[in-house]
Amino acid sequence: MPTLLSDLEIAHAAKLEPITDVAHGLGLEDYELELYGRYKAKIDLSVLERLKTRPSGKMISVTAINPTPLGEGKTVTAIGLGQALGRSGHKVCNTCRQPSLGPTFGIKGGAAGGGYSQVVPMEDMNLHLTGDFHAVTAAQNLCAAMIDASLLHGNPLRLDPLNITWRRCLDTNDRALRDIVLGLGGKANGVPRETGFDITAASETMAILALANSLADLRQRLGRIVVGFTTDGKPVTGEDLKAAGAMTVLLRDALKPNLMQTLEHTPVLVHCGPFGNVAHGNNSVLADRIALRLADYVITESGFGADMGFEKLVNITCRQSGLEVATAVVVCTVRALKMHGGVGKIVAGKPLPPELTQENFPALEKGLEILGAALHIVRAMGVPAVVAVNRFETDTDKELAFVVEQAQQRFGVTAVVSDVFARGGEGGRELAEAVVAATRQPSKMCLLYPDDLPVKEKIERLATRLYGADGVEYAPEANRKIKLYTDLGFGRLPICMAKTHLSLSHDPNWKGVPRDYKFAIRDVRLSAGAGFLYPIAGEMQTMPGLGSQPAAVRIDVNERGEVVGLF
Repeated sequence: MPTLLSDLEIAHAAKLEPITDVAHGLGLEDYELELYGRYKAKIDLSVLERLKTRPSGKMISVTAINPTPLGEGKTVTAIGLGQALGRSGHKVCNTCRQPSLGPTFGIKGGAAGGGYSQVVPMEDMNLHLTGDFHAVTAAQNLCAAMIDASLLHGNPLRLDPLNITWRRCLDTNDRALRDIVLGLGGKANGVPRETGFDITAASETMAILALANSLADLRQRLGRIVVGFTTDGKPVTGEDLKAAGAMTVLLRDALKPNLMQTLEHTPVLVHCGPFGNVAHGNNSVLADRIALRLADYVITESGFGADMGFEKLVNITCRQSGLEVATAVVVCTVRALKMHGGVGKIVAGKPLPPELTQENFPALEKGLEILGAALHIVRAMGVPAVVAVNRFETDTDKELAFVVEQAQQRFGVTAVVSDVFARGGEGGRELAEAVVAATRQPSKMCLLYPDDLPVKEKIERLATRLYGADGVEYAPEANRKIKLYTDLGFGRLPICMAKTHLSLSHDPNWKGVPRDYKFAIRDVRLSAGAGFLYPIAGEMQTMPGLGSQPAAVRIDVNERGEVVGLF
């Protein structure tokens, strides 16, 4: 295996093509591009009208087993698969989310892929890109400011200060902002009340942007948001507040997907960034729709594991948009399977424990249960699956062969080793062949539950059929909210479960496939504009915090003004 440079060194050494050349290769016209320098551009939504009669390509979702805290290379696999399909002569386009600055400056890192399977320029993708996140933050916070202004100026909407649900957001991990009191310092500073911040990637505005089908749809969704309730319990909307129009103006340009390229010059549409644990974990509907009209194969990444991003892709994104998934790629790694097999505690920022770098076939065999659980989730949605075993430098050939063989024998699924991190598209040729073959199988994608199923039954179907629980335990606040939202007519909305990505259950410490437990729901929030209810499971937080040694301490610029320390 060749000695690898850092991700940033590899990205800096790459020779990029002008983004206009990438666009022309994909089939875009010059007038459909809004350039942001030489290597990135926004795509005008008029392209959908021009291509409306063109047959749609096939959507391939790259998902995974529940990862370690370090991640297991889902984005790397998705980008490498796109490069491999491009090498094989297929017209391909990747779609993925824009990274949040929270993880970028925290511990997990960015989301541009890695090694020789990256989206470039990687520092642009991980740091601001074209400003979409800032537009989302501004729109969310404008609405919040208008709420507090309305309270101060006579409260004409009769908002109950104790029952305002709209929160501010910030694209930074900052636990100190989870619960705050504002309006202190006298009457001129507003009405004192308790509230809090979510990270921008978990905000409803981000979810709305990702799910909108058009500018008109965006405007309507922003009008439907419920910001709180009156003193007699009636919902107050963004339309009531007269905030939806200005929010739409702030988001007008952010609604357009961003075009970038991989290290091998295949096209990537980077758009929106809802987290997969506390939001719905998929890039925008518009990016997918445009890519499907331009390419034969669209590789989209669904955040975190199959229990999160993939399930939400089908039951939220596809339910609302009419998109269909042809095939799913389930990524696993030797180290993650060992961890789920009961050995090695992985702590972000510390070296891997030795038991995860040594051969341990009993742990691998036990850990395969979590792969079976991920495949069960994919198959429950009626979608064919392929397993990609993402190779790490510490893996042995015997371990990799064992996982491939066991996946095929125990679960009846094609499994291949992916080496796209070290070898780029060339390291994904076998995976590409397996994926193309899988797309020729009939996909009978189906929803896990109908709209008219009661809210608790939707939650319980997720918990028992996908998470392995034998029931659900609701806190009093969760019961109250479910009744309230059902009585207000929101009971038909799908469920966006906010839970840990580190376990199939609600508890991040429970590895493998937990059994004989109650899935714990402590609260339920309403995202009426996005079009879902999201229960909050266990101790899940919607605003992360920084660790003792965040990635930010390593990031700097050198004497030439170049970014250093970014992965």
